[in-house]
Amino acid sequence: MLELPIIQDTKSDSTIRNVNDLSHQPKLYVETYGCQMNVNDTEIVQGVMNDCGYAMTDKPEQADVILLNTCAIRDNAEKKIHERLNHLKYYKKRNKDLVVGILGCMAERLRETLLEKELVDLVVGPDEYRTVPELVSKAYSGERGIAVKLSRVETYDDILPFRTEGISAWVSIMRGCDKFCTYCVVPFTRGRERSRAFASIVDEAKSLFDQGFKEITLLGQNVNSYRDEQSGHNFAELLDACAKAVPDMRIRYTTSHPQDMSDQLIEAMAMHDNICKYIHLPVQSGSNRILSLMNRTHPVEHYYERIDMIKKLMPHCALSTDIITGFPTETEDDHEATMELMRRVRYDGAYMFKYSPRERTKAWKMGDDIPDEVKVRRLNEIINQQNAIAREINQTLIGSIEKILVEGPSKKNPMEWQGRTDSNKVTIFPQNEQSPYVIGDIISVKIEKASSATLFGSLI
Repeated sequence: MLELPIIQDTKSDSTIRNVNDLSHQPKLYVETYGCQMNVNDTEIVQGVMNDCGYAMTDKPEQADVILLNTCAIRDNAEKKIHERLNHLKYYKKRNKDLVVGILGCMAERLRETLLEKELVDLVVGPDEYRTVPELVSKAYSGERGIAVKLSRVETYDDILPFRTEGISAWVSIMRGCDKFCTYCVVPFTRGRERSRAFASIVDEAKSLFDQGFKEITLLGQNVNSYRDEQSGHNFAELLDACAKAVPDMRIRYTTSHPQDMSDQLIEAMAMHDNICKYIHLPVQSGSNRILSLMNRTHPVEHYYERIDMIKKLMPHCALSTDIITGFPTETEDDHEATMELMRRVRYDGAYMFKYSPRERTKAWKMGDDIPDEVKVRRLNEIINQQNAIAREINQTLIGSIEKILVEGPSKKNPMEWQGRTDSNKVTIFPQNEQSPYVIGDIISVKIEKASSATLFGSLI
């Protein structure tokens, strides 16, 4: 067993283990599933554990603690976690003192059910990450733990996320969601909306620039509803302040809700060159009837009006979206309305899914009356149409010169490199031995060919 000196917990009568003075520094391995918020949450947990003396490892066989940061947005995401837990039995057999924990939305949703699994030692929800070191310490002594209480105030403002060297960083600006879309578990797993302090976010952007990061993404379930309670600043003002504070850093954000996207926000984007001209604006359906059943709080006409304003002020702004097909009672006419919306908006990209009923949501009570074969057929039609639109858009970029933020060697061919355009398009280009560039450089690339997902070019 890993032997650790005991110190008194200042919050309770229990004891926790202090790992700072160990000759054997314990190692933490974290796997992250789901959205970008989970990526940032993993960095928060790693920051908390690093402060308690843990080193990070990317090899589960070396770890003293293995944590799975989970997603509960769709049934398939939860199935992946159950499958992964079965795989982790191998490591548990090799190391009987190994601590295995479940973090995140799935932890909040299933709670005690997860502890029934012999493998799982601790279950921690999104607002309880400060408790992870204590629960891990107790797990070393054989005590299983659960902490899933939701908070109306927790923003982890004072915790420094553990970030490895890189060029892009996630910056959480708010947590939770108040929209209560009928298909979504987020308000139940992440709680109600609360925003970080305005100044702390701007200061973090400055700090990341000083550390060498070239790009930040401001994160929230619905960033458009951000509001600093003390100063009254909204998201458009925050975006403007960040752009001015770090004029040489690219700034992105996600995710937006169409109901709360203001003219002021679109104007702020158009005003600053370092705010990337890319917006992810989930629509879910092109049918007003389905949008009403989803409680999306806006009609299709409002969505079109927001798109028109974006294109008016930023004609070359790239757009992406989320689409759910097969929502309860969806008809062929509803499906066709979604197809028509896609043809009118012409998205650069989309995340497209079959409807997956989730317990505790209002849509769960509506039943799941669309046969799976119908869902699959409609989803394939949506995907095929989107791929065709994206390919057509990308073909228009052939011959253009794009500014690319260099990310590193291509995953498919290490002899080529890749990066992203301002509009978030992955671009592949050759190595340049005569004038070598490094990760984080912004270079000019002439686009020579394009697929629906990728641009290919040569160096200028």
